[in-house]
Amino acid sequence: MCGIVGYVGARAAAPVIVDGLARLEYRGYDSAGIAVDNQGTLDIRRSVGKLSGLTAVLATAPVQGTMGIGHTRWATHGDVTEQNAHPHRDASGRVVVIQNGIVENYLELKNDLIAEGHTFVSQTDTEVIAHLLGVHFATTGNLAEALRRTAAMLKGGNAIVALSVDAPGTLVATRIGHAGGVVIGIGEGEMFVASDVPAIVDHTRNVCFLEDHDIAELTATSLVIRRPDDSVVDRPITRLAWDPVSIERGPYKHFMLKEIHEQPRVLTDVLRGRIDLEAGTVRLDDVLLDDAGLRGISSIVMTACGTAWHAALVGKFMIEQIARVPVQVDYASEFRYREPVLDAKMLLVAVSQSGETADTLAAMELARSAGVRTLAIVNAVGSQATRVATAGSLMLHAGPEIGVASTKAFTAMLVGQYLLALRIAQARGVLTPATMRPHLRALIALSSQVGDVLNDGTDYAALAESLQHTSSALFLGRQLSYPIALEGALKLKEISYIHAEGYPAGEMKHGPIALIDDRLPVICIAPQDASYDKMLSNVSQVKARGGRVIAITSVGDAHLAEQAEAVITVPASNPWLTTVLTSIPLQLLAYATAVRRGADVDQPRNLAKSVTVE
Repeated sequence: MCGIVGYVGARAAAPVIVDGLARLEYRGYDSAGIAVDNQGTLDIRRSVGKLSGLTAVLATAPVQGTMGIGHTRWATHGDVTEQNAHPHRDASGRVVVIQNGIVENYLELKNDLIAEGHTFVSQTDTEVIAHLLGVHFATTGNLAEALRRTAAMLKGGNAIVALSVDAPGTLVATRIGHAGGVVIGIGEGEMFVASDVPAIVDHTRNVCFLEDHDIAELTATSLVIRRPDDSVVDRPITRLAWDPVSIERGPYKHFMLKEIHEQPRVLTDVLRGRIDLEAGTVRLDDVLLDDAGLRGISSIVMTACGTAWHAALVGKFMIEQIARVPVQVDYASEFRYREPVLDAKMLLVAVSQSGETADTLAAMELARSAGVRTLAIVNAVGSQATRVATAGSLMLHAGPEIGVASTKAFTAMLVGQYLLALRIAQARGVLTPATMRPHLRALIALSSQVGDVLNDGTDYAALAESLQHTSSALFLGRQLSYPIALEGALKLKEISYIHAEGYPAGEMKHGPIALIDDRLPVICIAPQDASYDKMLSNVSQVKARGGRVIAITSVGDAHLAEQAEAVITVPASNPWLTTVLTSIPLQLLAYATAVRRGADVDQPRNLAKSVTVE
């Protein structure tokens, strides 16, 4: 993953594709490639590194043809090599595929194909798709039908575009789940396909967006979209306004809503090149601590502000419970004023979306001056935090976050910290490859699960209608869900301007219970974890005092529905990654409430995206 561009028409395909990929560079990548149908010959060019490398290859060895596909990749399966770069061929060499996402069951599919005599030349899951597509195309003689059959075999969220020199003038594309969007651009005598609007907007403003499990067949003059049952469906054509903000926002009303819905893709991107399911290992190449360095850590101090501080609280649970290293969490704005006790065996981990937060940078400088190594978990490439971190930076790769209220960066922080916890546990021998694999499988499944939460049919507008006139709200959670309660309260207050407080549910009787009456919404985060029975008790106490309960729990819960005004369910995962899943409904609830109250969602009053002064 991460950028997809395809073209079929009368123009030379390569310049259109390369230009489109350049417009997606902001999403980050580590290699690039292109495939063009040259009158029945498949010409492929690939290069590691920036797009300029691919451009140089094309200057030396140009490709000719009016139909092609191109891709910029962030590695998830396999190292950053030319061999692993997209596009990938099938066994015949005449079908070629590009993909965004993760094939969760690729190992099983790959082993079945190997048993049938297939040979693989890359370490990627994408090559499995190419081989399957080739097999089905040989059987059916119809590329769209072959893609339909292939897609039915894949687990996980994916965006796929393919062509075959034996189906001249035809591109096929599909979107499976929510890890990758697919937009079709409709021109005059030409068609475009891309992973995001900026790649094609210079060529056409008429676009349509594929929905989950759509199969699109494009020629220069036609577009047919089918469902898995082979029925033809019409998707609405959107005409984009010709202004940069509208283009970047795509079909979404606000950037915040777009960024919430980008999370399936983002959470896949965080894993790029960092997990190896076959080996049962985690690699963090941007963290400059080897196994010996990680084993030598006596304790960790995590420092952050706002949303990042809530993420760090979750990180504390992750690192202590998985890697068994003691962790303390400090507000960066308080850290340097309390005369902390520091020593060289500690590691300070600074968590920041922007990497420019003044208090966080000051905490890093204090640690550095005391001889403490500093690691940054940060989203913004080239930020100050990445430059001053002495132990490297764990980059989140969430892409630009325009909405002031952080959403995708928050969940990316959670996954980044989970990877750090696994890496430390691996280095210290707490996890073996066998015990690591369940963690990796849960990570691989997470993107699809987030997509399920985003599209579960919950009527957030109705919930927002019930909240719009309230003056206060209380968010409750226990253990790992307590920081999520804090984050949910922050989201509601910063964009809807409703006063909201997050509390550990066990502390409810120590003060907040005095606030509960029939006018107070109480949002309870109660997944079926070790604290579930205690949360049920808390919910009963709220209901006994007339409180209005909105509960977030695990799929299959039958108990909370009896006491809650509304119940939102999330898929089952391990306790640490459940924090990601329970965060999504709170983001959507805050967004819907802010819209209902007429607030400026993307630019709430008095707030800035990056706090660069004290």
